[in-house]
Amino acid sequence: MMSGGFQPAELGFIVALASAGSLSGAARELGITTSAVSKRLALIEARVGVPLVNRTTRRMSMTPEGEVLLEHARRILGEIADLDQLLTSSKGVPKGQLRVNATLGFGRLHVAPAISQYVLRYPEVDVQLQLSVDPPALTDDQFDVCIRFGAPSDTRVIARRLASNRRLLCASPKYLAQHGEPKTPGDLRKHNCISIRQGDEAYGLWRLYAGREAERDAQAVKVRGNLTTNDGEIAVNWALDGHGILLRAGWDIERYLDSGRLVEVLPGYKTPDADIYAVYAPRHQLSARIRTFVDFLEQRFGR
Repeated sequence: MMSGGFQPAELGFIVALASAGSLSGAARELGITTSAVSKRLALIEARVGVPLVNRTTRRMSMTPEGEVLLEHARRILGEIADLDQLLTSSKGVPKGQLRVNATLGFGRLHVAPAISQYVLRYPEVDVQLQLSVDPPALTDDQFDVCIRFGAPSDTRVIARRLASNRRLLCASPKYLAQHGEPKTPGDLRKHNCISIRQGDEAYGLWRLYAGREAERDAQAVKVRGNLTTNDGEIAVNWALDGHGILLRAGWDIERYLDSGRLVEVLPGYKTPDADIYAVYAPRHQLSARIRTFVDFLEQRFGR
């Protein structure tokens, strides 16, 4: 295998190569020629004794061994940056790369604007935001901070509660005028309900309980309807068009409730909490960029 250990510069080269997605892209990123990138990669591969990159005429991808190296390179470089900040005069000043994951709707509406304000305050932090329908595994080292709904049960991670989040039932005045308003959770079975397939949640199963009850006493209602999507924004638009009743987080429909375009249905009933959390690995506790970012989100969303 290796005849010598990796240097930080080599680890940074691997990360830049993977992020660029091509040799020419990495060359532009690093300010060197494509042939120099190819030569440097060949030297590293010759030393470790295995190919790290699959090269084709159109694109480039990491081999399984390359993926392992990339995962460790990202973590090691992050820890080096954190150590440098802890032991030098730059202590407490956030800098370096910050990789953030969030869901599509909440990420677009709230996390992205928050990041815009965060980097204005801390311009030495480079933020990479990736939005996804299904959140990555909590132990996935691809991200530094994941914004999740609901407290994770995994004790191997730290979860900071950023804000409360209550799901509400709603429909357009047009739909309610045509089909009537449900009086009890059981009445939902008679209505056209717009369903969202996301994460591991049971599809088409809504859990409701009266405000005086405990969450454990929630009544599970199996709903049906002719519209289903994995995108919350599409579901909200369908509800606005009068197609049916929707169960959606308050942060996503608040503006439509305020304007009257949507009306809350069964307001005396609640759904189990799905509060907003920032989730990160315990080793990031001393990272200035992660600490300041999570503090910033908590202050912004807590309002």
